[in-house]
This record gives sequence, structure tokens and C-alpha cells, in this order.
Amino acid sequence: MTTIAVTGHMDLTDASVPLVRDALREMLKPHATDLTGVSCVARGADSLFADIVLELGGRLVAVIPSKDYRQTKVKPDHAVMFDRLIAAAAEVSVLEHETANRSAYEDANRTLLTRADRLLAVWNGEPPSGSKGGGTADTVLEARAIGLPVDVVWPDGAARQV
Repeated sequence: MTTIAVTGHMDLTDASVPLVRDALREMLKPHATDLTGVSCVARGADSLFADIVLELGGRLVAVIPSKDYRQTKVKPDHAVMFDRLIAAAAEVSVLEHETANRSAYEDANRTLLTRADRLLAVWNGEPPSGSKGGGTADTVLEARAIGLPVDVVWPDGAARQV
């Protein structure tokens, strides 16, 4: 069984969503017969990845950063997709953090990396902003530091919201 974790930008533009979705599907198709996808199911790249894992018949493992994540961080426009993905997940792991904060996100990303054979990063290649740990670039750097293979997905035309 191939276990692939995801990290990626939450703030994809509307025009980027189909581009990223198609790129993720192409990256995951070769693993479809024995795929486990590990995702925090956040808005954007994480949820697109989770949706495609399920579409391809894979097994979804959801890692939720904190006990209050659903109530405090999942916005109304993402709630239906989040709830659908959580309901379809083969496994849901809610970390022990009471509150969704930097520490919770960092732990969630570390959990992703320890569960995976490789990391798929929906990432524009920009370095960490330094303002918040647990971001996409931070997770890519951590994966590379521990020797986990990283595949970057950033199709032509993809962009982040300004």
C-alpha cells in the first residue's frame, strides 16, 4: 500500500482549483490500486487531494489538528465538503490539542509526515513566511530534512488569492 500525505495552499484562486485538481489526479492515478491518502482536510489543496483519493477508490486518513478545529476553523463555505470528506474517511485522527493554533498545525503536519511514504505538495515554491509555522513551505522543508520524498504540484496558471 502506498501512503501519500498532502500539504498545500488553502487560498487557491477559483481558476486554479480545476488546474490543481487535474494535476493531483494525474499524480495519484498510478497509485490508485493501493492508495492511502493522509490529509488534514483543510480548505484548498488538502480537500482537493482528499476528494481525489476517494474518487480513485483510495483510503482516506484525516488528521484533525485540534478538538475545536471543526467549530472554529472550518468556514461555512467549506463545511459541507469538510463534513463529507470526514464522513467518508476510513480513519479520523483528532490530535489532543484543545485549540487550533500554530502548535496544533505543526503537530498535524508532523503526523502526516510520519504516516506517509511520500509527500505531495501543492506549493508555489515560495519560502516559509516565518509568520506561521505549519505552513506548506515549512512542511516541505521538514519532509526533505527527514528524507521523505516530495513531489511538488503547481500547474501552469495556478495562483493564490491576493
